[in-house]
Amino acid sequence: MPTRKQSNSILEAERTKLQPPRLFKVMLLNDDFTPMDFVVTVLQRFFAMDREQATRVMLDVHRNGQGVCGVFPRDVAATKVEQVSSFARQHQHPLACVMEED
Repeated sequence: MPTRKQSNSILEAERTKLQPPRLFKVMLLNDDFTPMDFVVTVLQRFFAMDREQATRVMLDVHRNGQGVCGVFPRDVAATKVEQVSSFARQHQHPLACVMEED
């Protein structure tokens, strides 16, 4: 049976091995059909951006084909992607939202 001192050092060693969660970028992809105002609304509603910041990201999407909405842990990023995709479908827009490892 390990002594108390040995078991504490094992626990401490295990704690130091923990890595911070991997982060994922959530991005919107450009299409020729989704109105720019709708993209701004999505950015404000799901990513808590003010109108100016949302407009900047929307212009990135428009000009560069994609724009980063934020960087999140995997579960949060997946939830954001699903929320945006569902909202776009409800409004009959083909707006694509994806995530990739940062």
